[in-house]
Amino acid sequence: MPTVTLLTRAECAACAAARADLTRICADLGTDFDEVDVDRAAADGDPALRVEFGDRLPVVLLDDDEHSYWEVDEERLRADLTTRG
Repeated sequence: MPTVTLLTRAECAACAAARADLTRICADLGTDFDEVDVDRAAADGDPALRVEFGDRLPVVLLDDDEHSYWEVDEERLRADLTTRG
């Protein structure tokens, strides 16, 4: 099963919209996603995600590879999840 991760930060309106999109898409396809706040991860001692992705949040990772940023590419994500599932 492919892994989907949403990289976010607190009080980010685009991140909230991406979370809503992923919730709907993943529910439709019977999969889950994880959410990681890059600022919280950095504060906990792991700054790598914030360094790499912090200037273009939200970011959707599919199997740890960048899939889309700033918004969810729904058509592409559905296709990729279907072929990898």
